[in-house]
Amino acid sequence: MAMSEKRTYRILIVDDEQPARQRLRELMDNDPDVGETMESENGLDAVEAILHKQPDVVFLDVQMPGLDGLGVIDAIGIERMPVTVFVTAFDQHAVRAFESAAIDYVLKPYGDERMEAAFSRAKARLDDKYVREFGQSVLKLLDDRRLDKPFLDRVVIRERDKTDLIRVESIDCIESAGIYVALHVGRERIIHRAALGELVGQLDPRRFVRVHRSTVVNIDSILHLEPATHGEFDLVLRGGHRVHVSRTFRPLLEARLGQPL
Repeated sequence: MAMSEKRTYRILIVDDEQPARQRLRELMDNDPDVGETMESENGLDAVEAILHKQPDVVFLDVQMPGLDGLGVIDAIGIERMPVTVFVTAFDQHAVRAFESAAIDYVLKPYGDERMEAAFSRAKARLDDKYVREFGQSVLKLLDDRRLDKPFLDRVVIRERDKTDLIRVESIDCIESAGIYVALHVGRERIIHRAALGELVGQLDPRRFVRVHRSTVVNIDSILHLEPATHGEFDLVLRGGHRVHVSRTFRPLLEARLGQPL
């Protein structure tokens, strides 16, 4: 980059409410330091955008249906998260839980000056040698959340004449099927009425990783990988089921395994 060139920033706005995204976009469009502004309306799209579009700053709504703001951080991995500003409707007392976990937080409804101040802090942090403190703080926040909300160890399957309890550790993978999910347990396929995003939010992310927009896999169930096309893979699971790994979610699997594929 030439000395005369001014650095601009790539911004990602993540919020499930369109008016909230629009208001923040207007503020960003008026900032000469912003080169590109992107939007995601849910946590899953945010994960894909962060992995492939590599924004410099993310304005991240905390409360979203399905994969929420903390779930996005959990999915990406703390070390890979861009500089992040939490945007939340929590009251002042609840917001204190985030004070040490983000470069800044903005409480809805916010004024223009408050958001501009948050963005100024984010820009300063991009070149701050203490950026790692953000990841460490979010890790503590995620750990605290795990303590407050234990992960599922059983999935309750209700039928007309009985109720089954499926041990989570026995589930090889979970696939979306509209308003249902299909639980693959060994060679058995069990239908359960639940949204994939909601169920994933209750599972331990150290064990279950999303490998496709519609599929989550228990990494302990992976026997081996077989190359497909264009950098994609198929997983063969212990029950014999095969699962496709898309390029979008391959980095998440690599992060969980701790090594490239």
